[in-house]
Amino acid sequence: MLVLGFALWPLACGSPDLALDSPALQDSATDSGGDTGETAAPPDPFPLLPATPLQTQDRWILDANGERFKLASVNWYGFEELDYVPAGLEIAHVSEIAQVISEMGFNSVRLPFSMEMVEQTGAVAPHVVAANPEMEGQTPIKVMDAVIDALAEEGLVVILDNHSSEAVWYSETNGLWYTDAYPEEMWLSMWGELSERYLDHPAVVGFDLRNELRNGATWGGDSATDWKAAAERAAEQILSIDSTKLIVVEPINYATDFSGHYWDPLVLPVEGRLVLSPHDYSWFHTGFGTYEDLARDLGSWWGFLIVQDMPFTAPVWVGEFGTCNWAADCIGGDTNDGTVQDRFNGVWFEHFIQYLAAGDIDWAYWSVNGTAARAEDREYGAVDWFGVLDETWTEPSNEQLLEALREIQEPWAFPE
Repeated sequence: MLVLGFALWPLACGSPDLALDSPALQDSATDSGGDTGETAAPPDPFPLLPATPLQTQDRWILDANGERFKLASVNWYGFEELDYVPAGLEIAHVSEIAQVISEMGFNSVRLPFSMEMVEQTGAVAPHVVAANPEMEGQTPIKVMDAVIDALAEEGLVVILDNHSSEAVWYSETNGLWYTDAYPEEMWLSMWGELSERYLDHPAVVGFDLRNELRNGATWGGDSATDWKAAAERAAEQILSIDSTKLIVVEPINYATDFSGHYWDPLVLPVEGRLVLSPHDYSWFHTGFGTYEDLARDLGSWWGFLIVQDMPFTAPVWVGEFGTCNWAADCIGGDTNDGTVQDRFNGVWFEHFIQYLAAGDIDWAYWSVNGTAARAEDREYGAVDWFGVLDETWTEPSNEQLLEALREIQEPWAFPE
């Protein structure tokens, strides 16, 4: 029997009431009959998309028709780094990359970005979009528009993730939701700008407010570190402009610890919008030998969130997890085909996939990238050793890794 730590819950819940502004309650086209004089609605530019906007109820993410929509996602990084564009656009056309992601069975993409990227008014460097000549001369935000459209054309929904303030791969100075150069007012203003920009885009279903809070971030307490209060302010800013977006909130301590939400739940001003998003990697754990060991950690950190009908209950979308792709040990951990670290990664990954499957939990793998974006400590164009794709951006890097992810893409638990 699989153990979920604290995450043992009844699977049934009542059918959701559709929002009054749900597309499911609206006519898909006006009458084009001659007597009324009304003209037909324009064709849907993204017919492969699910019924959006998405919504939540209890532990579930639902589509606009009230049916479960399990986020089975990949991260596509690069907008947050020094060139302000996702890696791979110099190698393959964006439509080709989007098609490959969809054909591999994923239904959604988390796009990390930096605040610095959003404010850029100059054109991106031509060489970073060499396989997409139509993007030459465009600003980074225009490239983001094009990437989102290409993903939408393949039926993929998008969650935008504010990964950092400055354009960096990873920095302790970005551990809070603000920095000296990018104070909270600018952060809130940025979310307002993006809310306006993607107000009517059916593929942009949610906003991940900030990546991996650390640097002393707290859940409550001192206003300078109170992430819960800051998330409430950002949610209010976004939902006052667009009440249809999912608000994705990560916990403190590198997105591992939702114990604060257990005692003091975050409540948004609009119901049916909140998604909670922990992260997990092998190095978050000091060591374990069994599935039960890992489940005990995760259950106490955030697995309890999907216990239904509790004040703290919310959908869980694991925004990041990943393993190395260069050896069989990275995925299974029991072949002795690699290093001790590979086997540790593999044991963790095998158990973590088991945990996601047991709870039918939504997730986003880090990353889809076949190659790396430019950063201070990462070589531009180097092979990404965690990526689902290989360096051509058209083939899987490791069939065993892809198969492990495919096994948890389809949902098995549903609201009643």
